[in-house]
Amino acid sequence: MIKNKKLLITGGTGSFGNAVLNRFLHTDNFNEIRIFSRDEKKQDDMRNLLKSDKLKFYIGDVRDYSSVERAMRGVDYVFHAAALKQVPSCEFFPLEATKTNVFGTQNVIDAAGVNKVKKVICLSTDKAAYPINAMGISKALMEKVAIAASRNLSDTTVCLTRYGNVMASRGSVIPLFLKQIKKGEPLTITDPNMTRFLMSLDEAVELVLFAFEHGNPGDLFVNKAPAGTIRDLAQAIKELCNADNEIKIIGTRHGEKLYETLCTREEMMKAEDMGEFYRIPADNRDLNYAQYFSEGEQDVSKIEDYHSHNTTQQGVEGMKELLLKLPFIKKEVLGDLTIGHLAD
Repeated sequence: MIKNKKLLITGGTGSFGNAVLNRFLHTDNFNEIRIFSRDEKKQDDMRNLLKSDKLKFYIGDVRDYSSVERAMRGVDYVFHAAALKQVPSCEFFPLEATKTNVFGTQNVIDAAGVNKVKKVICLSTDKAAYPINAMGISKALMEKVAIAASRNLSDTTVCLTRYGNVMASRGSVIPLFLKQIKKGEPLTITDPNMTRFLMSLDEAVELVLFAFEHGNPGDLFVNKAPAGTIRDLAQAIKELCNADNEIKIIGTRHGEKLYETLCTREEMMKAEDMGEFYRIPADNRDLNYAQYFSEGEQDVSKIEDYHSHNTTQQGVEGMKELLLKLPFIKKEVLGDLTIGHLAD
């Protein structure tokens, strides 16, 4: 399906883009992978590190339709990962989050439609379910934009993935904890009882590839992820590092939730269990409002959300097992210099 095809990754110099390259750069799958992003320094670093004729680099911004459209010409598939995703930053600059996450996504989909791209996979976040912060709200609207667009494209399939925290991705808490341990500083946590879904970058790629293979227009895919408390995560990292740093509680930051939801109860009503994943098909009702008011769902109140408080909790030992699977941890904690990651 993907032999001799061209792939475009928006936000391709980020953690997800690096994980995709780790997976495909040295295989005979895609014969060209285009990296589209704003940061010329990161692109230059990637170009010099990888030195691959398969990689093509495009400077541009998803906010600018013309730059996206030019990069999209001749492309077969798109993984749309470009986003503003730092919760506190988006709280202070919500309009900027909207420009990138909502209007940028519409630009990507419009350019894909014009160029008859076969499939676009848009990456979303658990924060889009019952959103309370600007990042989650902008991602929730991104999902709505993608699903709405999927109804009107004849040559291009648009579908989505939604996943929780990616362990050891840039800007996440695990690299922060390791930095604090090395400096002898306290490990700062906001609320010890806060829970989060946990997945590796490789698992994030697997989810996208599953959507790539199985997605119908407007489908949203969610993986069944383990979860745990921030306190147990900090303790697990301390034990792996044989560290005795204090754990310091600093209080909840702007826009943080106690727990994250991957599937709302409304979505669980129609979710299809596909083993390690849920498929949530698009709501394809039209604007006949009688369907909303006289033909409602009676069982929604009987179903639970799928969230990080009610899924399998890992505990400290489970967290340690998950962490030891990460190349970043093997390199930084175990000192295995034979194992690295392009995103490091």
